[in-house]
Amino acid sequence: MSSPNSSISHYGDASAEVMQMLAKEDKRVTVGKVLFLIAAIAVLIFSYIQSELDFPVLFQRGGNMVKYIQSYFPPDFSYWETYLEDTLITISMGIWGTLLAAIAAIPLSILASENVCSVWIVQPVRRLLDAMRAINEIVFALVFVVAVGLGPFAGVMALFIHTAGALGKLFSEAVEAIEPGQVEGVRATGASKIQEVIFGIIPQVIPLWTSFTLYRFESNVRSASVLGIVGAGGIGVSLYQSFQSFDYGKVCAILIILILATTIIDTISAKLRNWLV
Repeated sequence: MSSPNSSISHYGDASAEVMQMLAKEDKRVTVGKVLFLIAAIAVLIFSYIQSELDFPVLFQRGGNMVKYIQSYFPPDFSYWETYLEDTLITISMGIWGTLLAAIAAIPLSILASENVCSVWIVQPVRRLLDAMRAINEIVFALVFVVAVGLGPFAGVMALFIHTAGALGKLFSEAVEAIEPGQVEGVRATGASKIQEVIFGIIPQVIPLWTSFTLYRFESNVRSASVLGIVGAGGIGVSLYQSFQSFDYGKVCAILIILILATTIIDTISAKLRNWLV
C-alpha cells in the first residue's frame, strides 16, 4: 500500500507534466501565427475578388455547357491511324524533353543546393531555374519554332527548358534533405568535392529523382499534346485543326486517344517507379 507522501509526490509530478503540456499549448498560439492567419485570409479574399469567382452563374448556365459537351458525341475515329501516329510523336517528344531535362537538372540542382555550394553560386542558379520554369512551354515553343522551324524538335526543346527548371528545383530540395553522415564519411576518406557528390549525395537522392522524373514525363506528354497549336508538332496539330473547323466528333476521338495513352503511361510509370525505387 502506497504512503500518502508517495501519492502527493505522484500527483505533483502529474501536475508538473500537465503544466508543461499547457505551456506548450500556449506557445502554439502566438501573435505571429495569428497575424499570419489574418494575412492568409486576406490573401484568399483578395484572390477571390481578383479571380471574379461566381459559382451561382456556373450552375445557372450549366445547361449550355452540357449542350456543348453533347456536341462532342459520337466521336469520329475516321482518321484514327493519323491520330495514333501523332500521339506517338507526342509521346516521343515527352520522352526526349524529359530525358534532356533530367540530365541538365542534375548539375543545376547540385549548384542550387545550399548544403553543397556557397551562396554566391546557389542564388544565381536558383534564379535561373526560376526563370526556366516560370515561362510556359508554349512560349518556349514559339521561340524555338522561329529558331528551328515547325515540327516536333521545337516542342522537345520547349519541354526540355521548362522541365529542366522544374526538375532542378525538385532535385535540389532532395539534395538539401539528405543525411549528412554519409557525405561526412566519404569526406573522411580524403575524397574530393566531386567524389562527395557522386558517392555521398547521389545514392541518397536517386529514388526521389527517379520518382520526380517519371512524374514530369507524364506531365510532359500532356503538355506536348497542346504544343502543336503553335506548330511544335504532335497530336496538338490535329487537335487545333479540329477545333478550328468545329469538328467536335474528331476532337472527342483525339481526346479519348490521349486519355488512353495517358492511362497506359501512368500504369507503366507506376511499375517502373516500384521497380527502380
